[in-house]
Amino acid sequence: MVILETKDLSYSYSKKNKILKKVNIEFEEGKIYAILGHSGCGKTTLLSLLGGLDSPTNGEILFKGENIADLGLGNHRKNNVSFIFQQYNLIDYLTPEENVSIASKLPPKPILEKVGLNVDEMKRNVLKLSGGQQQRVAIARALASEAPILLADEPTGNLDEETAEEVIEILKGCSHKMNKCVIIVTHSNYLAKQADEILRLKKGELVIEKS
Repeated sequence: MVILETKDLSYSYSKKNKILKKVNIEFEEGKIYAILGHSGCGKTTLLSLLGGLDSPTNGEILFKGENIADLGLGNHRKNNVSFIFQQYNLIDYLTPEENVSIASKLPPKPILEKVGLNVDEMKRNVLKLSGGQQQRVAIARALASEAPILLADEPTGNLDEETAEEVIEILKGCSHKMNKCVIIVTHSNYLAKQADEILRLKKGELVIEKS
């Protein structure tokens, strides 16, 4: 079922600097989508628009057929989407358990165990964790959310190969087992190949490469 779609979505910083040009795409529940493209092409901008962090210059973004602007962008961010940011965006004076608890009423321990943290790591300040461990906390926080859409910006960009592989499996399970719509922005062709659909953003236009 289509859960999120764009209609003639456009975004520009100025008349000469058009980032997105009439993007029309549908995203379904239970699927992983990878968005590829060179640095600066607008991938993160598109993700921000889909998540209600910014508003398009023109066009619409629909959640289950309703314009997210009409639903309220704050409401959309709170209830419909969860984020895995490239820079983690964790609250740095809290522990992993506390970071996850802010996102959900569910007990944090089982979720953190699912992404590979042990009991000792769960209780450390997040700044005392490695980059890979912090990324796992960011993923756990997103998984703890009941939101049906997960948006991930370069989720494996700062990880070693082994950890990246584990993260990919977690995201696949999130989509295929939990029926979430997972949309990933990435430079990694390997990660993209794990997706159900591959999209490429080029010169402001989004093209389906694999479906």
